[in-house]
Amino acid sequence: MTLDYLYTLITFSNIFIILSLSLNVLIGYAGQVSLGHAAFFGIGAYTSAVLAVKFGLGYGTTLLLSVLIGGFFGFLLGLPSLRVRHDFLVLATIGLNFVVVALFKYIDFFGGPYGIIGLPAAKFFGKELGTGGYALYTAFWVVIVILLMIYIEKIYLRYGFEAIRENEDAAESIGVSVPLFKIYAFTISGALAGLAGNLWAYQMGMVFPDDFSFPVSITILTMVVLGGVGTISGPILGAVLLTFLPELLRFIQDYRLLLYGIIIVIVMMYQPSGLLGRQGILRKAFKR
Repeated sequence: MTLDYLYTLITFSNIFIILSLSLNVLIGYAGQVSLGHAAFFGIGAYTSAVLAVKFGLGYGTTLLLSVLIGGFFGFLLGLPSLRVRHDFLVLATIGLNFVVVALFKYIDFFGGPYGIIGLPAAKFFGKELGTGGYALYTAFWVVIVILLMIYIEKIYLRYGFEAIRENEDAAESIGVSVPLFKIYAFTISGALAGLAGNLWAYQMGMVFPDDFSFPVSITILTMVVLGGVGTISGPILGAVLLTFLPELLRFIQDYRLLLYGIIIVIVMMYQPSGLLGRQGILRKAFKR
């Protein structure tokens, strides 16, 4: 394994850590199940690609707008979540994922099935970062997102999220604004996924519709479930494991989704809180 390849894997791992933490805001903190999180990931990536390639905007602008537009679409998805729950919300998020990918694939403005290529490298003070520098840059954003998660756990948002996660009707009865906290969760989650999309687009130098398809949503969900829903360390562990593990198991690459499905079933049966969840086997081992 060359050093550049290792840096690339670290970059991918960092991007999926951000994605996993963003999804964890929804399913771990607020209890809103989403199986279409790759849609926000793709919206952030395509926002950056369109602005950079078609309009020639600089990196700072594309980064900011990817986050804002990702958050805006999270807000829009949050609106129907006020009327639907559980199974119907799951179907709505799956539908969103397929709709977003179809728009990317069949609208010429987004490059159609051939995507958008030719993104310039992210530059800072006129200089390109290189593979090692970009890995370090994405690690910087991982630290920022972790600090944001810690902040959320220390302020009133945490209590509002926990209330609607445990019982929405009970939360309403004690004065918690369920609609408001749902909107908060979807907006924050969408914005962070948009950030990850920006980092992905500039890492790859191109974007394609299938990069953000439904299997990617399942991959992100698997990372969160495997590591530990509702924790900060859990999604980080899940993202790192499922970024590096496939590289060690390339001989079963064609069966990756089958492997992820088996992982989810096993974790739900024997470690429902995840490896680093409240009752997780690794968390118990570290406490000894």
